[in-house]
Amino acid sequence: MKTFLGGLQSFLEKIDGLRDELLFLFIKPYWPRKILPNHITYARVAIGALLFVLLFFFGIQNKLLIISLFSVGALTDLFDGSIARGTNKVTEFGAMLDSTADRILIVPIAIYSLLESHKWLLLALILTEIINALTSMYYKSIKIYLESNIFGKTKMVLQSLVFVVILIVWPNAPSLLFIATLWVTIIFSFLSIFSRIAELKIKKIKQA
Repeated sequence: MKTFLGGLQSFLEKIDGLRDELLFLFIKPYWPRKILPNHITYARVAIGALLFVLLFFFGIQNKLLIISLFSVGALTDLFDGSIARGTNKVTEFGAMLDSTADRILIVPIAIYSLLESHKWLLLALILTEIINALTSMYYKSIKIYLESNIFGKTKMVLQSLVFVVILIVWPNAPSLLFIATLWVTIIFSFLSIFSRIAELKIKKIKQA
């Protein structure tokens, strides 16, 4: 199992590295340095908050508007990390903000699209995010930073793609394939948590 997970992690990291290399072709020479990666992440927070207000306070049912906002928010997640790495602006705060922004974007869409027909899946997704957040907060409280990893990134990519499809077919029921994929993202969430803790323990052993 460890060999499989290690191979999967290496494979996903290679794909993520290729994405960075492609984006760096534009980011390094052309990206305006006044626009910080955290600005992009704050935009995702704002979009997530706006979606929450539109869906649950105003009851907006305009599919094109909701899909467009969510898609733009998801795209910011594709770019902010690469911008940070490409402009040497990687910070601990930025990484923590990134994961928080992901949750703020995903949760309202998850509630909106899963509450009626897939309550257990919705509950599992939310509980997983709570566990993930509490784990990070605990280690932060003892002055230890858990770095994000490829499993968490993969989870976000899969969830973003699936929720776009679910929104497109809404109010029709999505294919079981997409529901199954969301269950798989929960596995990726726990892989992210456990692998980060394991990497931290390895670092401690090496430093001892």
